[in-house]
Amino acid sequence: MKYDIHDIMKLLPHRYPFLLVDKIISMDEDTVVGIKNVTINEPFFQGHFPGEPVMPGVLIVESMAQTGGFLLLHSIEHPEKKLAYFGKIDGVRFRKPVKPGDVLRHEVKKIRMSEKYCVMDAKTYVEDTLVAEGRLTAFIVDR
Repeated sequence: MKYDIHDIMKLLPHRYPFLLVDKIISMDEDTVVGIKNVTINEPFFQGHFPGEPVMPGVLIVESMAQTGGFLLLHSIEHPEKKLAYFGKIDGVRFRKPVKPGDVLRHEVKKIRMSEKYCVMDAKTYVEDTLVAEGRLTAFIVDR
């Protein structure tokens, strides 16, 4: 199944400039693949770093988390009444810098899920190159 930005905005509360997933290109019960197009127009490139723009690692992690949050919220009843909050980040590694023009492909897989939380493994690629990975935990709370 594919989802565009309008579908994403129905589930995720994030908005510009902090909505960091542009589309979902595939999803099943346990996995999701999301896309983030990185452009020179991103506001963070003004200061990170002038003359050598690099996407901050924390925003790559946030983009992975938003992709996983879409999967999580899509898999529960009444997602419009819930939020997914970042709870924990483990083992994050950054393998290569992300620059303007790159297309991030986040592959996120549920490892454990309960009514209150979800643990996910996430990997981010630019083309076929792994650029970041880690384990993310999200807590499910009422809006």
